[in-house]
Amino acid sequence: MKLTKIVVASGNEGKIAEIKSIFTGVEILSMHEMGFDEEIEETGKSFKENAKIKAEAVAKALNVPALSDDSGLCVESLHGAPGIYSARFSGEGDKANRDLLLKRLENVAHRKAYFESAVCLCLPDGKTYFGQGRTYGKILHEEIGTNGFGYDCLFYSDDLKKSFGLATDEEKNSVSHRYRALCDLRTKL
Repeated sequence: MKLTKIVVASGNEGKIAEIKSIFTGVEILSMHEMGFDEEIEETGKSFKENAKIKAEAVAKALNVPALSDDSGLCVESLHGAPGIYSARFSGEGDKANRDLLLKRLENVAHRKAYFESAVCLCLPDGKTYFGQGRTYGKILHEEIGTNGFGYDCLFYSDDLKKSFGLATDEEKNSVSHRYRALCDLRTKL
């Protein structure tokens, strides 16, 4: 399948920038650039369900191929939390989310974690394609680095042997959950 333009069903500028740098050869536009500013309620019970909800809403509204990512951080000792609630873990933004995570892991030795991403490409005719990816590591005891967004400065990557907060965009994108999900999606197109 040859796609020339995809609208990303997200308002998260960090995600959009990552998708643009990974999904090359296709014009990538944000839903806001295309005039879609509605709030899409994520009512799914998994990353895959939420990705589909967002991609379908934008594809139907704009009659264009729409790509959505739903992703988050899953911490083993917290039974997978914050999981699908990663962006709204504290209800008060990225810094408060990180602070809450550190508080919940205070005095916890087992800090294994992974980022998971599910991507969904929805075509105007309703046909959908999915990709999934994970990247493994552990939660640090303090923020290290200022690169990336969200929990990146707390996530020590097993692949890179350093915090995502210290990684360049190119380094992170070469091993990220989103990169792996987009590669998985590409193999299905």
